[in-house]
Amino acid sequence: MTDHALRLLRADTRLAELAALALDFDIDRAAHGHVEEVRLASGGPLDIVAGDAGGGTYFVCADGSMLYADSEGSAGIIGSSVDEALEIMIGLAEADEEEDDEDDEDYEEPHRRGLEEARAELRAALGFCERPPTELEALLRAALLRTEPDFVLLNATEHNAYQLLDSCPRPPLWEPVLAGGHADLALLRAGDRAAWGAVAEDPVRRRLTLRAAQFDRAEGDLEALRHLLRHEASASMTDELRLAAVLVGLRGDTGDLPLLHEVRETDFDTACGLSGMPEPGASADELCEWAQELDDSLFGADPADEPLSTWTDLARDQGMTELARVALIRDLDEIVMDQSRLRRPDAPRALSTAPLRALARDFEELGDRTQALRAQRLNTALQEKAWDRVSALLDQARLERADGQLAQAVRSLANLRATLTAPGDDSLRHWQGVYFGRFIAEEHYRLTHALADADLAEEARTLLGSADAILGELSGNAANGIRELAEGTGARVREIS
Repeated sequence: MTDHALRLLRADTRLAELAALALDFDIDRAAHGHVEEVRLASGGPLDIVAGDAGGGTYFVCADGSMLYADSEGSAGIIGSSVDEALEIMIGLAEADEEEDDEDDEDYEEPHRRGLEEARAELRAALGFCERPPTELEALLRAALLRTEPDFVLLNATEHNAYQLLDSCPRPPLWEPVLAGGHADLALLRAGDRAAWGAVAEDPVRRRLTLRAAQFDRAEGDLEALRHLLRHEASASMTDELRLAAVLVGLRGDTGDLPLLHEVRETDFDTACGLSGMPEPGASADELCEWAQELDDSLFGADPADEPLSTWTDLARDQGMTELARVALIRDLDEIVMDQSRLRRPDAPRALSTAPLRALARDFEELGDRTQALRAQRLNTALQEKAWDRVSALLDQARLERADGQLAQAVRSLANLRATLTAPGDDSLRHWQGVYFGRFIAEEHYRLTHALADADLAEEARTLLGSADAILGELSGNAANGIRELAEGTGARVREIS
């Protein structure tokens, strides 16, 4: 990491003027800030060091990388340091100008010479040598490709991501996610018995290896697949357990039926999840038909057909948090911009909000409540039935409370109660007699307790009254489960009153 060039520009007015003239890199514009509040999705620090005449901004990240954001919503890393970024900018500006000069016969000679002289003086003062444009382009490309996942810029208010500055092709998400699985699959195929134990006993490595085998199917893998299947059963019913059973069943070896049934009978969940499996004594054709049907409907051999959550879950489980976060943010951005993506195939005029609920859950598991709330609030806004609206508001209030947004959580619960009072349909007619009512009352008490802990006595007393009113409407069984919480919350409110 170097900032030698930046120190020189800040110390020498003449050099700063040359950078502004020749590169539109104006350190005086740093004081103006960016056109909007921004932050990195990864949460790292950003230091504004310069701006340009078009409203673009140059930032330095924690590792010294230079991030450029334009005023139209695109951003990217343009150098591993300020020095590298400025060296690239000087060299490529010259190359671009040579092309412009060749294409434009009316190009003003004095202006061109002035820029050439400014860049030459700036290069010499900053200590940069001349490099071929191809070398500089390679440096720029390498820098741009580092933007994701650690340097993705977000609007700090709306929390949507800036688009990439470039159109360079990038590997699909599953390639980095499955890299470890492919490596472990190769170890199993090599017959490394120590690796067989290590991979099978590690839940994450085992899942990754099974996914690698899904997309790299080889005839000689059957014994390894049997081994992984036996161990995956210890995790109860998982997608990978079903996958392992399918991959074994596709071989059509009826000698595997006892193993498959042993796995199916591991517990109640596996018995349900693997129902429909051919019984012992079935033919090879019946076994293959069962496995092929599941393979066609749930798996297949093309990673592009897998839902995004397959890869983001596996990325998260490997500690690739930012890789998962960025993929999920991009997915949410696309839904926000085009809600037609939520249309149900079987009913094109209806929307399925299941993807938004899944995104809210995934973000919460990543510890990103900001994005979880973004997904949840859109999910709430799209609900039509009263029951679904109340359920969504309940989740929204819980997330807001957990994130310390107490006023917003109070408003969400107020909207929830308004829906209970005037639902507009009959979907809520039995809410008091089921666990749903208990969950509603429970969230009111938990938020009341949080308000009391924040010394918001008046707000806590008001919400406590609403919580007690809801408790009074519940059936005996639903109410009994939260009486202790209600009494403790009431005592806490009295402490601060």
